[in-house]
This record gives sequence, C-alpha cells and structure tokens, in this order.
Amino acid sequence: MPTCIYLESAQKHPAAVVRRQTEHDLTVLMGALGRVAEPQLQLFFLMHTFMARFAPEGLTRVVDADVAEAAGALAAGLETASRGLVYEPQAASPVGEALRRELKALITSVGRGGGSRFEREAAEVLRGIERGAKHEAPGIGDGPVEYLTLVARVLQERPPEAATRSTLILP
Repeated sequence: MPTCIYLESAQKHPAAVVRRQTEHDLTVLMGALGRVAEPQLQLFFLMHTFMARFAPEGLTRVVDADVAEAAGALAAGLETASRGLVYEPQAASPVGEALRRELKALITSVGRGGGSRFEREAAEVLRGIERGAKHEAPGIGDGPVEYLTLVARVLQERPPEAATRSTLILP
C-alpha cells in the first residue's frame, strides 16, 4: 500500500505527456471500433482486458495476427448464428484458436439470454478488434504487437513483450 504522498499525487494527476498519450491511444482504439452503443463499448473493454491477460500454453506469445484471426473467426461464427445457422470457423494459428475458444466462452457467459441481437452486437465489436489487430486503423504501427501494446497502455497493463513470469517472491 503506497504511503508516499508524492506517489499518490502522481497517480491521481498523471503528467500531461501521459494523459495526452492515453487520449491518443483511446482515439486510435475507438477509431478501429467505430460508433457503438454503451453495452458494446463495455464488451469491447471486457474482451480487451481478457486478451491482455491471456497467456497461451508453452513459450509462445500472443501477437496481433493471433488476435485478428481469433476475433475474425469468432465474429464470423456469431454473424451466422444470429441468422440461425450454426457455423464455427476456427483461427488458423494454434494461439489464435486457443484465444478464439477462450473468447467464445467469455462471450457465451456474458451474453446469456441476449439472443441474436447480442450475437450481432458482439460480432460488430469483434470486427472492430479484428480491424485494429490487422492495423487497419490509422495510428497503429506495423510491429507484431503494436495493437496489443496499445491496448496494454490503455488498460494500464504490462505490454506483451515485457510479460514474463517473475521468480520474485513477495509476502
């Protein structure tokens, strides 16, 4: 628990540079998503929080291409399900497919009772995530984890390339 008044003040009132970076990052992120309703925005941030903490088995890491594949495949399945068809495409990469399965479980849990309307809205959110992860939105660089790094900054999570397991034991 921080007791330093300077640390508390810095956390409550971030430097102008940090605030501008956060505002820019949010603008880029929302540019990929487009105009959505409040429940969709909440789902958008719920999915991003989940993805930022997703850790695939093994030594692999999640990259933007995995996120784009997972979001695109899941969106396609939801779009067909909202029309009454059962079709569940899979992501091409093993990491993308693992992420797709986990996101599907999350969406199923959150959308209980929402019906085809929820499926359409969730698919729209997933298409926005897919656009961002494919770097189709202005302001997202070309690196393999640019989108995930942007999301991590917005959510104030550790960026994917720095996400390593610590051997430090804390009380």
